[in-house]
Order: sequence, then C-alpha cells, then structure tokens
Amino acid sequence: MHRRLFPRALALLALVATAATAGAPGATAESPTPATTRLNATIDTILADPRLAGAQASVVVVDTSTGQTLYDRNGDRRLIPASNTKLLTSTAALELLGPGHRLTTDVRTTGKRRAGLLSGNLYLRGGGDPTMLAADYDALAAQVAADGVRVVTGNLIADDTRYDRTRLGPDWTWDDEPYYYAAQVSALTVAPDTDYDAGTVIVHAAPADKAGAPPVVTTTPRTGYVRIDNRAETVTEGETSISIEREHGGNTIVVSGQIAVGDAPASDWVTVWEPTGYAAEVFRAALHRHGVRVLGRTVLGQPTPETAHPVARHDSMSLGELMTPFLKLSNNGHAEVLTKEIGRVLSGSGTWSAGLTAISEYVADTGMDTGKLRQRDGSGLSRRNLVPATEFVDLLATVRAEPWFTTWYAALPIAGQPERFVGGTLRSRMAGTPAAGNVHAKTGSLTGVSGLSGYVTSADGRLLAFSILLNNYLTASVKPLEDQIAVALAGYRESTTAARVAAPTVPETPRTPEGVECSWVKPITC
Repeated sequence: MHRRLFPRALALLALVATAATAGAPGATAESPTPATTRLNATIDTILADPRLAGAQASVVVVDTSTGQTLYDRNGDRRLIPASNTKLLTSTAALELLGPGHRLTTDVRTTGKRRAGLLSGNLYLRGGGDPTMLAADYDALAAQVAADGVRVVTGNLIADDTRYDRTRLGPDWTWDDEPYYYAAQVSALTVAPDTDYDAGTVIVHAAPADKAGAPPVVTTTPRTGYVRIDNRAETVTEGETSISIEREHGGNTIVVSGQIAVGDAPASDWVTVWEPTGYAAEVFRAALHRHGVRVLGRTVLGQPTPETAHPVARHDSMSLGELMTPFLKLSNNGHAEVLTKEIGRVLSGSGTWSAGLTAISEYVADTGMDTGKLRQRDGSGLSRRNLVPATEFVDLLATVRAEPWFTTWYAALPIAGQPERFVGGTLRSRMAGTPAAGNVHAKTGSLTGVSGLSGYVTSADGRLLAFSILLNNYLTASVKPLEDQIAVALAGYRESTTAARVAAPTVPETPRTPEGVECSWVKPITC
C-alpha cells in the first residue's frame, strides 16, 4: 500500500495553518477572499444557465498546492461520469502495471520440425494488445516464414485465454453494439488504423462509374472475415446517404442508401462479431502471402501448451506511450483491455471483476472514498458508474506526486490544440482563450451526461484541480458551460481587484451526435 498525504488531510493542514495566521492579512476559512467570492459568483452564474434547468450539476475546484477548496457545488453528489471514469482506470494502470509494461502477441508451436514441414499445431497467442494492426500480423507471419516453416500439418490455434470470454460490458446498451466505441473485448484482436480501435473494420463505399450500379465496397484491412451485403445505389446526383450497419450475432455488414457519381467515398468503423476469429483470419491470410500453408482448421480459444516454443513475437508500445491514443481519443477499448490486464497481472484473472477490484484498491489508496462511488467498467460506457466530483478532485490532487505523472498529464487532452494527438477531444474547444494550451482534462459524454475533469493553471500560477459533472439535461450539449468554467479558472487571480462576475465568452463547440465524444465520430470532425 502507498503511504501519502491524502488531499483531505492536506486541506485540513491548510485550514489549520490559515487559522494560525488569522491576524495576518489574507483569507480565512470564515472569510473568503474577494477573488474567491467573485469566482464563486461567476461559476454560480454559469450554472444558472437555462440549459441546466432541472438537471444536476456537481462542480469542485481545489488549489492543489494548499488543498484549499475554491468552489464546491454538490461535490458529494454521485453522478454518472461517462468517460471521466478513464481517470481511475488510467492512473491505476500506470501505477499497478508500470509505464514500461508491454502487451505481447506471439506465435508458438509444440510440433516437430523437419526441413520446412511443421508437424503439429501453430499457436497464435494474444497478450491483449489493442494496437495490433494487419501489418503487425504480417510481420509475425514473415518471422514464421523466415524461421523456415513452409507447411503446418495441424491447426492454427487462436489463443485468447489471457482474458475471459465476456466480450461486452454487462451494463452496455444493446444498441451501441455495432458502433466501434463499444467493440467486443478480446486478448487477441485487430485494429484497422493507428487510432487503434481494436475489434473493428473500416468499410468504404465508393461510387460506381455510372448511375444505377452498386457502390464499390472495400474494407480496411482487407479481410474475408466480414460479409458485405451491398444494397446501396450509385445515383447521378443528390446527397450521399450511405448507411453501414453490422447485423446482430454475426459479421454480415449491410450497406444501404445512395451515393452520387464523383462523390468522395463514404466510410464507417464497424465492430466485428468475435474479434479472436478476426485476428486469426488476418494472420492466416498473412501466412499464406508469405508462403506458409496451414493444412488444418482455425480453432478459437484453446490455450497454448506450456511446452510450446516460440517462433515469432511482437511487443506493443509501452503503456506510457499507449496513454496518448487512449486518453487523447478517449478510446474505450483501451480502457477495458487495461482493466482486464490489471486483473490478470495482479490476481491471475483477466476479468472485469478482478481488474475493477484492483483499481478500487488503488484509488482508495490515493484518498478516494470508494464507499461513495461505483465503477462498473473501465471506460465509462456503463450508466451504473457513479462518482462524486470531490472524489475525482482528490485523485487529481494526489497523483501529482506519482513518478509517472508527467507522462499521464501530457496524455490528457489539451484545450485548443488542433493536433489530434495533442488536443484530443479538446482540440476544438476553448481556442483563443486563457484556457487554450493550459487546460489538461478528460472529457466525458453520454446522452444527457457530460463531464470535464482535470487541471488548469490560474493566471497567478496556481495549479487547480477541478471536476465538472453535469447530468439529466435535455439540451443537445452543455459543453460550452464546462468551457466557461474552465476559462474562468484560467483567468483566476487571487490578488485581482476586478469586479467581473459575468460568464466568460467561449468559442462555439463543434457539433457532434448527442451523447458521444467528438473523437468517436468517424471520420474525425472535431
């Protein structure tokens, strides 16, 4: 267990110190400074916006150097945090697995070798790597061929047994299943591109050369694992209205609608049914390209024997490096893999329950009161997750002392920074304000749920930790209100004499479908 000065204890010490100097100029607990009073009035004004009528708001702001609470509105109220849940998962992963932790995918065999003939099975063993591309499986196949294997008499065994076979979170809504932010979780999977959305395939529909013909449909990566049911039509003119949907329970993807001659292709990211089989098919095709024939069947879910010896190996990027695509793009699949990986490493059980137990123990050690929150998954897709804002702020204040904090802080989305892997889900928010390049925070979005929790440096150099959780609103978006609060914090100065109470002006946030993170909209529009 870690021994730390918890945030609440830090705040208590700060209060005692303030009381001891009550005769000196400055604030006391009983007499907030004029600057703090104005800050409270400004945030109260923002939260009085009609868009929050009938909604719930929980907002807490703390000065991390002193532990002083600068603002608290319903800080102990348990609200749905959406992707702010990833703050718990990511910090626990860095602490419990370590920034240098890597996920290994390897190829092994127990078969006997004679010239180019391998008599026995070939095992593709998954280590949970959500960044495995088709190119990585191709490289594994090239290693097998370079080892002299030309024919495998046995089966190709896809070993995904590092984690359990529960593919979807128990509380996830059924209608999210085809969409890539709710992909099935497996220890053996494929990502189609370097956003690393594991367990998905990109489907492209390009117009045919003449009207009346079906569009030309291709996939990335090219794979026979999915079947395309092309019901769409190329038209002479008109708005493109291509729909790409996977049918439940299988890998038939229905393409419907229309696309005009000369229009750019329409693309969408679609989850596959059973990602282990997807990985095995991509690897088997790669073996064929490299001149390695597997005579047997593809078998899913059998463990690799302990006596199997290695033939090929691929290590993932380090966990510290993975934090960038994970947090910048709010990648749900990464959160769930890391939850199961934590369970596997700490208790030998690659399950959600084992991982969540370990995460809970870690965040309790940081000072979060786990008796006042509930975490049901790693990503925040579950609406049964409940966390008070004050608990997030406690976590944010404490992890500043961790040796991996600089890596984690840099991986959080940064307001107003247009590069996707810098600004992430905040790349189009708060640009041109004091919060731009300043706010490092995790966003969160579900229908009727929005959150922003992280750090901002005030105008006088104070590092403030804040959490904003907004639930049960009916309007399309309340993110401009979060931005106004963050901008107000960026402009906060304890010594100011300004009388400003009005909410600061912020740029309009980009429009995205209700209830999803901007980075979940493919192609990226924010």
